[in-house]
Amino acid sequence: MKFFADSADIAELRACHDMGLVDGVTTNPSIIAKSGRKIREVIAEICSFVEGPVSAEVAALDFDGMVREGSELSAIAKNVAVKVPLTPAGLKACRHFREKDVMVNVTLCFSANQALLAAKAGATFISPFVGRLDDIGLPGMDLIGEIRTIYDNYGFDTNILAASMRTVNHIKEAALIGADYATAPPAVLKALYSHPLTDKGIESFLADWKKSGQSI
Repeated sequence: MKFFADSADIAELRACHDMGLVDGVTTNPSIIAKSGRKIREVIAEICSFVEGPVSAEVAALDFDGMVREGSELSAIAKNVAVKVPLTPAGLKACRHFREKDVMVNVTLCFSANQALLAAKAGATFISPFVGRLDDIGLPGMDLIGEIRTIYDNYGFDTNILAASMRTVNHIKEAALIGADYATAPPAVLKALYSHPLTDKGIESFLADWKKSGQSI
């Protein structure tokens, strides 16, 4: 599984990148607004050190607006993936950009039927929102499994990008099911390596090493 960091915080993204945790980045209007910066500036800076796909989302809801905004965003760098919502206009825009060989991330997916339509439109990535389904009492991870089965049944090459990942267990479960990517806040990605027994083991080894009087 590959990891995308869901953030526009440059310091956090650089820290994840330096650790080798980041294969790409996802952003959305809320994340960009939280950064307090202009979207073009933020995306350009992220693309300056992240080699993988960087999702930048359109704000328009109509097809013409999506094409205009998506064209502006994709012109920032060759690794920008234009992010569009899973609506009729969004699917039409997806096909438009894919015909121009621009990566497209179709977002706000909440059903397998929606994911099927996105794949037929040629989406590079489909973003099913696991955490938001969990919030309303539905098993969000089941959606990942349904999409995986459908895509494998028909040989679709759209990548499953498990989104709204809020815990390390979400990421583990998505990996077991076979999601191609997972996107999560940097704090969740960093938590993947944390375990109390690891910390305890290091403490024990260092104590024994100190007693030995050796140095390397």
